[in-house]
Amino acid sequence: MIDDLNHAFAHPLTRSEATAIDPCDRISVRDHIITVEIGAFQAERGTTQRIRFDVVVEVQPLSDEIEDDVDRILSYDRVTEAIEASLSEERLNLLETLAERVADRILLAPQAQRVFVRIEKIDRGPGNLGVEIVRARTRALDAGLRKLEDTPHPIVLFLANSVVSGDSLSDWIAAAETNDRPVIICVDTPQTAPPQVFQHKMVQRRIDLLAIEQNAWVLASHDNRCVVVGTKTELDWGMRHDQISVWAPSKIVLDAVDGPPTHMVDMPALVEWFAKEMQAVQVVFVGAAPTGELAIAREAQVDQAQL
Repeated sequence: MIDDLNHAFAHPLTRSEATAIDPCDRISVRDHIITVEIGAFQAERGTTQRIRFDVVVEVQPLSDEIEDDVDRILSYDRVTEAIEASLSEERLNLLETLAERVADRILLAPQAQRVFVRIEKIDRGPGNLGVEIVRARTRALDAGLRKLEDTPHPIVLFLANSVVSGDSLSDWIAAAETNDRPVIICVDTPQTAPPQVFQHKMVQRRIDLLAIEQNAWVLASHDNRCVVVGTKTELDWGMRHDQISVWAPSKIVLDAVDGPPTHMVDMPALVEWFAKEMQAVQVVFVGAAPTGELAIAREAQVDQAQL
């Protein structure tokens, strides 16, 4: 019992050594501190805090000489890049989510066999608040990681209000359903303007985004093939399972590390930003013209064959 308690609070390297089954090599990154916006509480939004990473990776020993060649080993950079990439995807609420994503990215390296990830918030209380996870490579995990790497590149289809309420809506949805690539539909702001609170930009932003989401549900009510989704995880799942997703923008926009400006009210510009986030191969505007300089954006007419 004493040993278990000691290991529970020991550094991940000590835990790795104590629980190892087969001989292995290890690399570690300790006391890696990054200042970032993270957290589920409202007080943690709009402000940054320090979080500390301790990561230990167990790697398969090489069967032949390293020959002092950095390309033959799992580099420390792979660990720090996994941290940076996981933080840059979107604003996260939970350290648990961040730890999972860091571990998944590290385990993409063929040498990595098991990874210990400890993340602590340094500034949130009188002590350090944190989580620690252990993840090992398995056949199921390998299959899941391959799927993450094979996420499709969609077509983003913007439908103006006139199209959503018009006779051609079902034709556009049919064109999206039969397309070789997954299609994500974006809708316009409602024709009736949402409430205005000019003194509070962030409040107004939430109101505007929620108004767009109301319009997304209106579209979904017209055709059961359309599913309203608001997270990248749901969008990725939909793209891999032939689902026609209708984007509900609040979470992705508000959680974006490098999001659109708070004053953005131009829907075509917001759609182009979203297309970049999703690495879309094409953006099709129906009933409205693109306003930005996105190379893959183009204006569409009423011919569904263009999709």
